[in-house]
Amino acid sequence: MRFFCCSKQAVFDGKRAIRGGIPFVFPQFGQWAFGPQHGFARIARWHVEKMPERLPSGDVEAVFSLMDDDFTRSMWHFQFRLTYRLILREKELHFNIGVYNPSKELTFSCQMLLHTYFKVPDVRRCQITGMHGCMFIDKTREGAVYQETREVVTINEWTDRIYQNTMQEHIITNVVSGRKMRIQKYNFPDTVIWNPWAEYAKEIPDFGDDEFPNMVCVEAGRVAAPIVLLPGTAFEASQILQVM
Repeated sequence: MRFFCCSKQAVFDGKRAIRGGIPFVFPQFGQWAFGPQHGFARIARWHVEKMPERLPSGDVEAVFSLMDDDFTRSMWHFQFRLTYRLILREKELHFNIGVYNPSKELTFSCQMLLHTYFKVPDVRRCQITGMHGCMFIDKTREGAVYQETREVVTINEWTDRIYQNTMQEHIITNVVSGRKMRIQKYNFPDTVIWNPWAEYAKEIPDFGDDEFPNMVCVEAGRVAAPIVLLPGTAFEASQILQVM
């Protein structure tokens, strides 16, 4: 979809996450003592459970999965199964996600987030709804906690915030061709907003110094309070992106 961006300097070597699209953050958000930042799901090889198939409705569906293997267990010794179901409609993209704990003995906790890179003509002209009144962790100010007082969030500087218990719906204005993007999320209580701005863009090797005005990450997930899965239990969440 042309509403997603990918850095011209993104690396496709299979060893690091692609700087663009919708990287899948699991089982850790942020720095991780046992593996790469934001976990291993962004760089692991997923299995295609169902090739893209046109449904009778005209929609296109594909299903992917990721299970523990030697690679994941070298960092995280738990059994798990992730299922990622995508449905593409004329003006919508649906994401249905499930994580299952098949162990009979061990409980695990994890974080999960869809690190979506939206393409925009000028991030300074974007407005993002759905955060008013929410508490947020400001990672640009050493993790200080504030309450969002604005009706709409705008971006005019380095931004890296974890908004907690956000509304179920966000609308981003002035995306590609002046359209709006609606984000609807279920069982994803948190929303991360990120833009590195000029001073930090130049510190990211796989991101162009001049690319920050044309992107914004608005990321649905569950990171503030981790998911806790007892043996034999599962967690499900979903997101819908709709062009308006």
